[in-house]
Amino acid sequence: MFEKSPVTIYTHPDCHVSQTAKTELARDGISYKEIDISVVKGAFRELERLTDGQRITPVIVDGDTITIGYGGKG
Repeated sequence: MFEKSPVTIYTHPDCHVSQTAKTELARDGISYKEIDISVVKGAFRELERLTDGQRITPVIVDGDTITIGYGGKG
């Protein structure tokens, strides 16, 4: 059986919305890889590429789905 790759979440330490997203992912048992754009070299440019130039966190990548920002679970 193949295991699904974890979700990737681009974050920044000053972003409270990023913390909320990580908390909800963990609560729901969803594994994720965090990339802190303030620490990981090249991550900011990758975030801009994924968002067509938007400078916002979090950015959540789940397979082919890219979510810019986070509004919580509806």
